[in-house]
Amino acid sequence: MSVIYEPKGAAREYSPYACNIYLSCTHRCKYCYAPHTLQRRESEYFIAPTPRKDILKNIEKELVCKKFDKQIMLSFIGDIYCESIDNGQTARNSVELFLRYGAPIAILTKGGNRCLRDLDLFKQFGSRIAIGATLTFLDEQKSKEWESGAATPTERMYVLKSIHNEGIKTFASFEPVIDPNESIKLIEQTLKDNSVDLYKIGKLNNYRGLDKGIDWRGFAMECLSMLRGANKQIYIKRSLQPFVADLTRSEEIDADKYIVV
Repeated sequence: MSVIYEPKGAAREYSPYACNIYLSCTHRCKYCYAPHTLQRRESEYFIAPTPRKDILKNIEKELVCKKFDKQIMLSFIGDIYCESIDNGQTARNSVELFLRYGAPIAILTKGGNRCLRDLDLFKQFGSRIAIGATLTFLDEQKSKEWESGAATPTERMYVLKSIHNEGIKTFASFEPVIDPNESIKLIEQTLKDNSVDLYKIGKLNNYRGLDKGIDWRGFAMECLSMLRGANKQIYIKRSLQPFVADLTRSEEIDADKYIVV
């Protein structure tokens, strides 16, 4: 099985290709789907990861055999900038490999400042990289409650700003949206900071019924109004699209419109 693979089904919305460097994570997000996907207990998944066996060897083997001309997402399982056993060395080495072979990548992380230790590599990709952060709460107590091992929202936004200031494309993923008011505040703050190029807006899906009482159309309309007014790139995720199908523009529902190539 290839370690650089084409996501299937609903996962394809996020990237044409993906690669998972580690298979566990220390961020301990309440809503994380990975333990269920991997059929592991949370106590077995929410631990400091070790690199997958021969992952660097296998990545290089596939990069030698095939030229990847569309975005590879790092990663769907775990976060390459969580507190890994190898202190992120395998994550760095994998980024170096993608750089060496000219493969475009996107990284989505809640790891905060740990991401910045590879900023020197990011800068060498030119337009062939995008760095994103999942933003859920502006309130740091709520963030700690839901994502106890992840970086604070303040730190995540600082990282986005730092990377954006280096001329690197940034994106923010608003999924899950647990409290729409918090998400709106985060959008307002990142617009004020001018730290995000692309906004990916989703919703909360099937988590303890919390999504049932939320006005998703109203939330999506407010996001569209704010972001269009700021002339930002927008992607409305498939889970949210049915609520504003009559209002969205074609480029706002095209999953591949803003991928890096």
